[in-house]
Amino acid sequence: MKNTTLILGCGDIGTSLGRQLVDAGHRVIGVRRNPKPLANTGIEPLALDFTDPAGLSTLPDADIVVYVASADRFDEQSYQAAYVDGLKAVLDELGGRKHKPTRVFFVSSTSVYAQQDGEIVDENSETKSRGFSGQLMRKAEQALIKHKLPGTAVRFSGIYGPGRDRLICQVREGRMAASNPPMYSNRIHRDDCVGILAHFINMALNGKPLDDIYLASDCEPVPLHDVMAWLAKRLKVESIETIQSPLRRRSSKRCDNTRLCKTGYRFRYPTYREGYAHVLSCERSTPEPEKA
Repeated sequence: MKNTTLILGCGDIGTSLGRQLVDAGHRVIGVRRNPKPLANTGIEPLALDFTDPAGLSTLPDADIVVYVASADRFDEQSYQAAYVDGLKAVLDELGGRKHKPTRVFFVSSTSVYAQQDGEIVDENSETKSRGFSGQLMRKAEQALIKHKLPGTAVRFSGIYGPGRDRLICQVREGRMAASNPPMYSNRIHRDDCVGILAHFINMALNGKPLDDIYLASDCEPVPLHDVMAWLAKRLKVESIETIQSPLRRRSSKRCDNTRLCKTGYRFRYPTYREGYAHVLSCERSTPEPEKA
């Protein structure tokens, strides 16, 4: 009998994860308001606003639940609804059923950390974010960890990959982060986000122990200047503007992924070099649109 995985929030990562699980023989149900993008993916679509408690009774039973929601807007009310209220309502609905999930995974963020002086952070580090986004992510994590259903929060750092090219665009525009003081950044390729979630799902289904929280970032925290300088060299562009003011408002920390690596996961793109080389190669292989 196939294992059933319920993915709540089938955007880029959710859909990519669903495809991978379908290929591995899972039954996958993808929940989103507009299920049309799930056509021809092998994922069973379910049209539902899972932040509306009234419709949660229609959720099917599942062995694994992945909550990978995204807020409609970057404001406190939207984050509260998508990450805290929505997750709590799903947990209460599924937790009251006879067939309960083996494990619930919540996709969180390293925004829960407030460190800004290049400190090394891991799952045991202090989480006192000054922004509402990090505070509400942490609140959602706590709701999952305290719930009777077994749950794991996965804190992804900055996600990049095909279609997530903001940094590349900045470099192409000639913009560059200051080299001093170093502003450490942390990132993870979209394919490794998917790979990590699939890895954890396999662990859960095979009865292997999982921690409550994992920090999921690649293996080389690095100053943002170094990443942008590497990209500029590959793109053969010269910087004409130093980015200053936005960086002062951002955190600077170094994410330690030791706990994740100890589970046996091996990164497809262990550093930004392999990851951005892949993104750039995807750009080169994309055909130019025909002119009218």
